Parts: sequence; C-alpha cells; structure tokens
Amino acid sequence: MRMTAFEDVSLRALMLLAANDTGVPLATRTIADGVGTPYNHVSKAVLRLRELGYVEATRGRSGGVQLSEAGRKATVGGVLRALDTREDLAECETPNGDCPLNFQCGLRGALRRAREAFYRELDSVVVSSLPHERQMGPVLVQIGLRPPA
Repeated sequence: MRMTAFEDVSLRALMLLAANDTGVPLATRTIADGVGTPYNHVSKAVLRLRELGYVEATRGRSGGVQLSEAGRKATVGGVLRALDTREDLAECETPNGDCPLNFQCGLRGALRRAREAFYRELDSVVVSSLPHERQMGPVLVQIGLRPPA
C-alpha cells in the first residue's frame, strides 16, 4: 500500500504539531519549513486536517495551528482512512472505457480488503506518540522553537 504525498505531508504536519511542547500555535509557514514541504501543500493539508477536527487553526497575527484533543488521540490508521479519497486502488479502466473484466471482479474486493488490513495495522499507532527528541530536536531548533544546544 502506498500513501499519497498529501497523506504523507498531513502526517508529518501532525507529528510536528505533536512535538511542539511550547503551547504556542505554529504558523503554517513554520510547519512547512519544519516538514520540508512547500507552503501551498502544507496549507492544503492543514485545511483538511482542520475540517476533520485533528487541528485547531486561528487566523491573524497571534493565530496559528495546534493539535486539537482529537488530534492528540488520532491514530495513523484513522488519519489515513479519513484522508483517503480513492474509491478503488485499481483503475479498472482501459483507454476504451471500463475494463472488460470488471463484471464481478475479485481483484477490486481483494484490494479493498488489503487496504483495510493496512489501516487496521496502523489503528494502534497514535500519531502524537511518534515524535521523539532525537528526531524532532533539530527540527524544533531549525524552526526557532528551541534555542541551539
């Protein structure tokens, strides 16, 4: 199973927000710098994460983004399930239209079950438990949330 770039950026943003122990909301640009992704991509991810209730975002000079209570409890499987917009993993189309094998196709069902097994395996992994000091320390220094050691 392969995550989309959007799902990857969204999970990285959640991990960075989980590592932010300052209590100060982060600007979307700061999140983009911290996860090494263009601002536009992170902005879209933050908007979707807000719609799903994983983050709280406040506009304005003193605004920013921070994890919501639901975001602190969110699992990787739950987040990926919520972000996945693909109907089927198989395209089931040819240049001439629908696949001629589409009628009662066993592949689509098998792929759906495999995707759900992938998510189920990640349902026990809480996103906020993933960041650790060795991983996040340098990033937090880079974006100005911690002084250099």
